[in-house]
Amino acid sequence: MAGERSVGLLLYRKRPPEGHVEVLIAKMGGPFWANKYAHSWTVPKGLVTEADADDAAAAEREFAEEMGRSAPPGTSADLGTSRSGSKTIVVLAREGDFDADDIVSNTFEVEWPPRSGLVQQFPEVERASWVTPQDARQLLAKSQTVFIDRLLELLANTGEVSG
Repeated sequence: MAGERSVGLLLYRKRPPEGHVEVLIAKMGGPFWANKYAHSWTVPKGLVTEADADDAAAAEREFAEEMGRSAPPGTSADLGTSRSGSKTIVVLAREGDFDADDIVSNTFEVEWPPRSGLVQQFPEVERASWVTPQDARQLLAKSQTVFIDRLLELLANTGEVSG
């Protein structure tokens, strides 16, 4: 059986005057991630369903579900894939701005505390933040840090930023 496939959208922006790059990442919600900080952040993403026509449509849908509204319009660039256990993660990048302080994440239910019989709802995303690529490498789940390097390489190759 093939593993799950998750698709996400990594927004980036260039800050004046030097054009430094920042990326938008999200702190994972729920009790498992509550007391963790390093490597507990993610690119807004979610599972691809059989009904998804393509990765771009899935990335748009998942971004809206996790952040509470649509991503800014624009052209997306494919940053390739990474693996996390049996899951394949696909990330697209897009330049655009987004108010990280104004998110409303969808929720999930889980029995918490374990074996208590009490089912609680938690947001999939606790909060979002614009961070430097250096900070993103420390915050993102380890399987996703490769997308930061790929984004910077893409921007350097297109002349949008210097190394």
